[in-house]
Amino acid sequence: MTTLHGTSEPRFAGLRESLRQNIASGEEIGASLVVDIDGERVVDLWGGHRDAARTTAWEENTLTNVWSITKTVTSLAALMLVDRGELDVYAPVARYWPEFAAAGKREVEVRHLLSHTSGVSGLEQPATVEDLYDARGAAARMAAQAPWWKPGTASGYHVMNYGHLIGELVHRITGRSLRQFVAEEIARPLGADFQIGAARADWTRVADIVPPPPWPSVPAATGASAGTDSPAHKTLTGPAVAPETANTPAWRAADIGAANGHGNARSAARILSALARGGQVDGVRLLGEKTIDFVFDVQSDGVDLVNGLPVRWGIGFALPKKATLPWIPDGRVAFWGGWGGSMIIADLDRRMTISYVMNKMGSGLLGSDRSTAYVQAVYDQLP
Repeated sequence: MTTLHGTSEPRFAGLRESLRQNIASGEEIGASLVVDIDGERVVDLWGGHRDAARTTAWEENTLTNVWSITKTVTSLAALMLVDRGELDVYAPVARYWPEFAAAGKREVEVRHLLSHTSGVSGLEQPATVEDLYDARGAAARMAAQAPWWKPGTASGYHVMNYGHLIGELVHRITGRSLRQFVAEEIARPLGADFQIGAARADWTRVADIVPPPPWPSVPAATGASAGTDSPAHKTLTGPAVAPETANTPAWRAADIGAANGHGNARSAARILSALARGGQVDGVRLLGEKTIDFVFDVQSDGVDLVNGLPVRWGIGFALPKKATLPWIPDGRVAFWGGWGGSMIIADLDRRMTISYVMNKMGSGLLGSDRSTAYVQAVYDQLP
């Protein structure tokens, strides 16, 4: 019998059983799942294994690479600077980072970075994964580039460079790296077991990423136009990143605020509950209500030039759109997911945060059959 650890209210028995069955069947290898409603963890579950061979148990304090859930924490960091009056989302990026004005980007605004509409969604060739490990050097290269489409006219998912762009703004304003800021201003005050990268001392509790089936090609993977001069092709090859890269020491040591956050469902929910709970988490204030309103200022609404998905972007987060994920309800809801299926949802209308993190990746860019079933099971039990 598969043992599932943690607690859940009786009304979520179906959700608990779904997770247990997926672990038992092999659909999941290891996973954690949290539902926080106004500060109470009504679901807090974990189970399975940290490795594909199923030799090491997924424990309460297991961490894993959460891919693009990292972006939501990076967005929160930027919004905290907005809340403090140190960053203006409608100001040119060049106000804080003068070099970014190069090659026709003088009018690109901070909100364009935060909503994936800046036109700078990757590195010009030649580009390797190793280039991303030099966070400030890669950011300097991006500042020198011309945009790949007219900024502000459409979104083009900033797959691997979102944290480099926002991180450079954080550095210019605070003098600290994005990784430092997240550790000192978010994770530590909240007591959240989350970090960008992973300290070597924690590697023994990190669950390895188990890759999905290989994509046949860039066009088939994204559904976007992917000629060699298209934003999709340039982004997904600038640089291309294999899932297995997440298991390497170099990746874990890097500061990649788009994709190498390490945490679990509990820590991700703890951090993002700041949105759902009006900016405060157990007395720790991260944001004010007026700053949270920026999240719902729609910046683009259409088919993304890079990931091929119909996405409605606010400032820093995706907003509900039935064509994106029909199982996310309308209203004041902000969300995003990690490559392979992990998911974070901040539902402000219900003061609820849903967090799902796993190590066995599904084949989708956003969501999976598993995350669909889990989220639907949550909403089915709500008034």
